[in-house]
Formats: sequence, C-alpha cells, structure tokens
Amino acid sequence: MKLVQFVYKNNPEEIRAGYVVDDNVVDINKADPTIPSTIIEILKNGDIDKVKKLQDGDQNSEPISSVTIKAPIHGNDKVLCVGLNYKDHCIEQNFPAPDIPFIFNKFPSTVIGQDVPVKLKPDVSDKVVCEVELTIVIGKTASKVKASDAYDYILGYTIAQDIGATDWQNNKALGQLLLGKAMDTFCPVGPCITTSDEIDNPQALNISCIVNGVQKQKSNTNQFIHKIPEIIERLSNVFTLLPGDIILTGTPGGVGLYRNPPEFLQAGDVIASEIEKIGVLITRVENF
Repeated sequence: MKLVQFVYKNNPEEIRAGYVVDDNVVDINKADPTIPSTIIEILKNGDIDKVKKLQDGDQNSEPISSVTIKAPIHGNDKVLCVGLNYKDHCIEQNFPAPDIPFIFNKFPSTVIGQDVPVKLKPDVSDKVVCEVELTIVIGKTASKVKASDAYDYILGYTIAQDIGATDWQNNKALGQLLLGKAMDTFCPVGPCITTSDEIDNPQALNISCIVNGVQKQKSNTNQFIHKIPEIIERLSNVFTLLPGDIILTGTPGGVGLYRNPPEFLQAGDVIASEIEKIGVLITRVENF
C-alpha cells in the first residue's frame, strides 16, 4: 500500500489521508468515516489495519491529478537522522566508518511536501547541499526494542531530502549540526509512504538523486554501515519512538560538498530523488 496525504484544490487547508490505486487516490476517511483523516491520527489510534482492509472492497477514488499531494506525514514528534551511514559517502570524504550510529536531528517544522519549495536564504548561507535518504516511518510506540523485533514497529518507508547548509554545520567554531540542518523547509519528504509489507528488504534498494537532469548520487541501500534494526534498537533504548516519527537513514556518495569542484543549490534548481519501490520525490528550489 502506498499512503499519501493530500488536499482537495477547493479546500487547500484540510489535510486528507489516502492511498494510491494506479493513478487515483482513495480518501480514507470518506471510505470509512470511523478512521481519522490524517496519517498521524490513524497511527495514534492504531487504525492502520482498518485502512489496509479498505483495499478489499471497491472504493470511490479521485484522479491524483485533481488533488495536491502533501508531505505523507506531518505533526510528528521527532525527525531523526543518521549521519555517515553509507560506505561510499564515508570514502568520498576520507572519513572512517563510525563504530556506532551517528545521530542528529531536524525539527518537525522543517518537513515539507513536494508542493512546497526548499527556500534558500543567501544572506545566511550560500553553501547548501541536498542528500537523498531512505526514511523510516515509525508505526507504533517503540521503547527498548530489540533489533530482532525492530521491523515490527515500522509502518513503512518514504523518501527524504536532508538539505543542509554546510558552512553552518561544518564550522568548527560552532561544533554542531543543528543550525545547518534545521533551517526552514530543509526536510522535503514524500511523495508517499510505501508500507513495509511491500518492501521485503529495505537494505537492497536502488537510490539516486538527479539535479537539473544530471545524476549526482547513485547507490544502493546495501551500502549501509549500520542496518535498520540496529538503528531502531539504539534509538528506542535512549528515548521512546512515537507513531509518525521519521528516521532519515543516511545518504550515499556524490554529495555536492565533496564534488570537484563543490556544487551547491541555487534558486531554480529541480531535485529528483528516487528510491526503488517508493517512487520519485520532486523538489523545487527558490530563494526565501
């Protein structure tokens, strides 16, 4: 199942949860009014099995072209990120693979869908890069989870762009990542959540990023240094993961900062982020 959130064009303020059937979208709450109308509330209520059962019947649907697709999750408690988690990304910057997962975060308010552009602030940073990432969506409360049970807590997977202002995050005088990673609009997510039952092995997916028609990143999640069960075990033993929390699992080689010469985002750029079995996230770039 591919879960989405969208708005009707005549009611752009009301977020609706749906699932994709071919080129159409089924409005979940219209199909069953007992189910909430957003993904986060569906997860909090434990209604995801009711959603999946809707597929067994014939449901009214709308053409995807008639609605606006939003970020597939919003209102979540945490946006967590794993740094330096691809072998090829460590190699390109001559950095040793970390012995334990390197974790940082963004604010949930940075999450946007493909309907909203990444907005650069040239007066704040002119060295912003994009990084495509397989992203885990937590489906139910997870505390002190063992690695062997980790997949039981995953709703599914989506695509995110870890946008970062490298001159802020690499400034040794600052000594932290948050300000460079958590600027407004710096976490595009989408276009859908592919539920975990449709992805047998999330660590064997092709992943790529194309900017203005030119391929910049191409790899496979088999390059992970720290696998998904290990990441969930480590995080859930530090704090409780809540329904709707997302975990960006790292980016492959080809990041703009490490290209020769370095390449940074500019207003007018179009980023196409693709992950096998999930889809393509299109992100436009503008000035703030």
